[in-house]
Amino acid sequence: MDLGIEGKVAICAASSKGLGFATALALGEEGVKVVINGRDPATLAEAAAKISSTGATVYAFPGDFTKPEFPGQLVRAAFERFGRLDIAVANAGGPPSGGSLSVSELALKKAMDDNLFSSIRLIKVAFNEMKVKNWGRIVAISSYSIKQPIPSLSLSNTARTGLWAWMKTAAKDITTDYPGITLNMVCPGIHETDRIKELKGDISGPIGNPLDFGKVVSFLCSQQAKFINGAAIVVDGGETLAL
Repeated sequence: MDLGIEGKVAICAASSKGLGFATALALGEEGVKVVINGRDPATLAEAAAKISSTGATVYAFPGDFTKPEFPGQLVRAAFERFGRLDIAVANAGGPPSGGSLSVSELALKKAMDDNLFSSIRLIKVAFNEMKVKNWGRIVAISSYSIKQPIPSLSLSNTARTGLWAWMKTAAKDITTDYPGITLNMVCPGIHETDRIKELKGDISGPIGNPLDFGKVVSFLCSQQAKFINGAAIVVDGGETLAL
């Protein structure tokens, strides 16, 4: 299927590996020019080389997505390099494991800043650019835990559910005046990533292929997905049975 987004420009936060990388790769394969991001320049350069080897146009912009000023810098980088922004994918590495009664208030604050506020910042700055031409696709990568909390991941459960609640409100706020812009969330279950390897023993269930996940995000960024807005798409192999 031709997704109708060839030549569009996308930014993918935290995309040097894992599900963020898989998403950037999938978009690149659709002819989208992608700006990828990660903290480690070497890992990011390796990711950029893999994406460009498919024939895609990619620009690697290193930096810490969780820093308050960085989402704005990432958007400016897209404009400086490609002159436009059409697609924004908000993503951030998950916080450490821990039960709800054992985690500290400081850890909760950090999880909220890294996994809630960072995505909100990117969504707001990306929307401000997209509304000029009333076309855009904004997707946040979250977790299936917004539907069914994972007992050992209370920090992630709290931050990601907070983002879900904010986006449910923001989606309607956006489309009321700008129907050409959509805002959706994709909620992965367990996929074959470094994050899952780190959490070995804390979670279990069917294991997905990150490349398949990236294609789900790509579809939400397509022309055909223009009528999907305010949705939380669960991609977890039926772990939560969210019918």
